[in-house]
Amino acid sequence: MLTRRHFLAASTAAFAANLFGAPKDSKTPPPELEKLGAVALREAKKYKATYCDIRIVRLRDQRIGLRVQSERGTGRVISVPNVGEDATFGFGVRVIVNGAWGFAASPVVTPEEIARITGEAVIVAKANASIQPKPVQLARVKAYRDVWVTPHEKDPFTVSMQEKIDLLQRVCNEIKKNQKVQSGNANINFRTEDKYFASSENSSIQQLIIQIYGSASATAVDRDAGTSATRNYTPTQASAGWEYVPEMNLEENATRLREEVIEHLNAPAVKPGKKDLLLMPNHLMLTIHESVAHPTELDRALGYEANYAGTSYITPDKIGKRIASEHCTFIGDRTQARGLGTCGYDDDGVKTSEFTIIDKGIFRNYQTTREQAILVGDKESHGCCQADSWATVPFQRMPNVWLKAGPKETTMEDLIAGIDDGVLIDGRGSYSIDQQRYNFQFGGDAFWEIKGGKRRGMISRVSYQARTPDFWQACDGTAGPAYWRQFGTTGDAKGEPTQINSISHGCSPTRFRNIDVILTD
Repeated sequence: MLTRRHFLAASTAAFAANLFGAPKDSKTPPPELEKLGAVALREAKKYKATYCDIRIVRLRDQRIGLRVQSERGTGRVISVPNVGEDATFGFGVRVIVNGAWGFAASPVVTPEEIARITGEAVIVAKANASIQPKPVQLARVKAYRDVWVTPHEKDPFTVSMQEKIDLLQRVCNEIKKNQKVQSGNANINFRTEDKYFASSENSSIQQLIIQIYGSASATAVDRDAGTSATRNYTPTQASAGWEYVPEMNLEENATRLREEVIEHLNAPAVKPGKKDLLLMPNHLMLTIHESVAHPTELDRALGYEANYAGTSYITPDKIGKRIASEHCTFIGDRTQARGLGTCGYDDDGVKTSEFTIIDKGIFRNYQTTREQAILVGDKESHGCCQADSWATVPFQRMPNVWLKAGPKETTMEDLIAGIDDGVLIDGRGSYSIDQQRYNFQFGGDAFWEIKGGKRRGMISRVSYQARTPDFWQACDGTAGPAYWRQFGTTGDAKGEPTQINSISHGCSPTRFRNIDVILTD
């Protein structure tokens, strides 16, 4: 039976789909979107706002998982699928009145509601102005009228659910072929963001952002020894269409997962002490995220995030100072193909670009928004403003952050050959880092011993500890561009109320000298 709730949801979804129906090759947003945006700009002008922008956003998320497991007592193999899908549609309006921000949002996208919500945003701004220490100033920005779409061939939401589940079933079946493997898991997730932005500075921008990510894992159990181990495979998460799914190689890596989890089950524990580390891109991406990308967010450095996300040891007096070795050049970038943080424009209407954060170990630039740029003497924003939905306020969020690759002739084998006593670390594990991003500890998913310049067998229970500046000063080499890979994180939390961001970090295998390696439980 079709309930009123289902009818309204279906009607809203149809309206949203029609509203964002611009073809992929269009260079201007649909007139219907521009007319809706103009309502907010007209109302804001009536209230004497010095700035206004509106974002009309449609979000869709689809999560598909499958678990194959031996049933205890019978040995029978059972498969359990799990499917979830969400969609939201609405708009948010920002204004500056009397030098202060105001924001309001609604899920009802009509001209009348947009006019009313703009008035609500003005009321909020006037209230904020009474406690604003000094007026908000925005760095300059060009006006754009454009459409930007994640390069793709096929929308993943048009692919049948059966095809997606069949893929995961094949992956899990391959993982489960050895009886020592207790369970196999696989999942694949899709997200699309249709977004329209219009501002009182004459910008009108439509974007369609598509993201795909997934993983597979195997868990092995030795009941006699009372031990278990899990091995994970997480392919590069990407902004792309369904055509990217075969490139994720989930099926091709299922056999390797099965073999490595059994080896991991019986791997000897590491002998702790000072060791050299060779960190793979799917591991180092998280260390980059936590110890480089987060502490170079300007709002952290200025103390704006102290209540929740902490501050940063990279304070403004560090600009122009050495904080890493000469092998470390980090780039902030929202233009790289397939990066999770890649888009055409940020939520300030700033065209995205790349910029240097650390240049051969010297700190150069923070991540900034239009409001922040002038606080460090910049004339323009680095395009790092983003909200995670129509209902949330845009603020400074992390771009993709890359560690540049080493010389093209440097191979991973060269880096291993230079290690007498060390550990190769692959994949993400548990970690902790303090509120200033100064002291940290990282584990991984799998570990191999390196002895006498050669990679040996698997070891276990590995973690490493360091102070951030000491760690990056200990970097003495990174493999060439042929080894460079990007990996993403899809749950980067920040702000109150909390907002979630998805970004990518890229690097080649990288070597660090004389790091404290500890034995974990």
